[in-house]
Amino acid sequence: MPLVPFDRLPDDARCWVFAARAPLDEVDEPRLLSAVDGFLLTWKAHGAALTSAREFRDEHFLVVGVDERASDASGCSIDGLFRVLQKVEDGIGTSMVGGGTLYFRDQGGLVHGCTRAEFEAMAAMGEVEPGTPVFDTTVTTIGDYRARFERPARESWHAQLFPAR
Repeated sequence: MPLVPFDRLPDDARCWVFAARAPLDEVDEPRLLSAVDGFLLTWKAHGAALTSAREFRDEHFLVVGVDERASDASGCSIDGLFRVLQKVEDGIGTSMVGGGTLYFRDQGGLVHGCTRAEFEAMAAMGEVEPGTPVFDTTVTTIGDYRARFERPARESWHAQLFPAR
């Protein structure tokens, strides 16, 4: 079966993190996940079914993983995933594929997206601190996702955005 539970993906599985700048509500989240699940159920590379899974968390983050031990995801197959997401974007009113947004969790537990310049300004004003949880959307394996997707800013590349003390 090509679609498996997310926790069954091995640490060396390849992954992509897609993030919505605005949180998805109870209408848009199922719309997104239905489209993604439909694609993943039939996802193939050079005729071979890909073993894949997805996870949606914190109303913002879609993580798609593929176990490439049996069959590698090809460039064309990956393009297919991106095309599905681009089609869904119009229906949910937010971009999932574009980059450039940083994400952090506030003291109340809510996730926020901002530009690098906005984060840097918040750091300078003390609105975010080195202990503020941030999200690294650049992870490329499930193991990295599990280990370092959300962590304090001081332990991430985000640390460079804080003023020198």
